[in-house]
Amino acid sequence: MKDLKNRTVLLTGAPGGIGPHLAYRLHAEGVSLVLSGRNQAELERLATTLPPARFIVADLSREEEVEQLAAAAGPIDILIANAAVPASGELVTFSVEEIDRALNVNLRSAIVLADLVLPGMLSRGAGHIVLMSSIQGKIATALVSVYNATKFGLRGFGLALGQELRNSGVGVSVINPTFVRDAGMWAETGVAAHPLAGQVTPDQVAEAVVRAIKENRPEIDVAPLGTRLAATMPRLVGSMARRLGATAFPPAAVARQVAKR
Repeated sequence: MKDLKNRTVLLTGAPGGIGPHLAYRLHAEGVSLVLSGRNQAELERLATTLPPARFIVADLSREEEVEQLAAAAGPIDILIANAAVPASGELVTFSVEEIDRALNVNLRSAIVLADLVLPGMLSRGAGHIVLMSSIQGKIATALVSVYNATKFGLRGFGLALGQELRNSGVGVSVINPTFVRDAGMWAETGVAAHPLAGQVTPDQVAEAVVRAIKENRPEIDVAPLGTRLAATMPRLVGSMARRLGATAFPPAAVARQVAKR
């Protein structure tokens, strides 16, 4: 999809984290945005700065609201499944409710939205689905087992769906950022990313999303070279992290506070 002008984009997780950065970068390409999230005030504020954007309030942890969002959004040319919640800590510290919420927001909502918007894209012979995974969808580390599960699952889904849709006119891209500075949980908590992972800017992630759509890239890692190389050796990285006494970043208590906002 070389030209994004006048395309309709549904962006989930729009009001927080890298969401606004994605919205502004896409708006610069001339798209018409449908912004979604839980925070109505922030959605409204963002939409007014990006005309002719509109917004739909939806809590993607609630299964019925995922379907309602797809129906309210109408025909979509591009889906960017960006909504996510952090989920760090020892598995035994999680309630079933917390596990379900992470799975619903980070994984299930993206799969269901793709399923619901895909028939329209196929009928038009054009469209694109962008799934915001993570470098932690390639490297498993201690104390983020639930988060790893959602991001490994999202990445696997996206890569498989892309093969399924080959030659259909509909592209699928998986974006794997490492820790993003100046936005999201890191900016809100002030907790530094682990030195093994490196950091990138929100603008780098937004640029990767646009590039993925225009070039129909199946997967882009947004990370320093060393981190990208490390992603090809996940067992070695896990071993190094253990030797260095790596822990989850941010700490579980902080991550859950951010998730509940």
